[in-house]
Amino acid sequence: MQVSVKKQGGTLYAALVGELDHHSAAPVRQKLDAALGGDINELVLDMRGVSFMDSSGIGVILGRYKLLRDRGGKLRVSAMSSYAERIFRMAGMLPLLAGSGTAGMGARRAADNKGGKKHV
Repeated sequence: MQVSVKKQGGTLYAALVGELDHHSAAPVRQKLDAALGGDINELVLDMRGVSFMDSSGIGVILGRYKLLRDRGGKLRVSAMSSYAERIFRMAGMLPLLAGSGTAGMGARRAADNKGGKKHV
């Protein structure tokens, strides 16, 4: 798993490429946490390069979401692979990821599906 981070003002941008699983979760968590200093109030994840994610990967994302939420910040996903979107949808996390692009589309799909609408 490759993680590249860039700070811009109060926002941390992080791009994840590869497999976010039990082997890579701890190093990814450590790299993100080290970059999420007290002045960061938003984390923007680019997950279009994520090819696999298991429950450990979900835990990394959910943990950073809670960390930022607890200090009044937010986490959003700017882009994600169709695989990552499917995993987040199954885990019920798309509504938490206040992003645009695929994540926003997935959140709308999840909300629509609750209302009985089907997307093909």
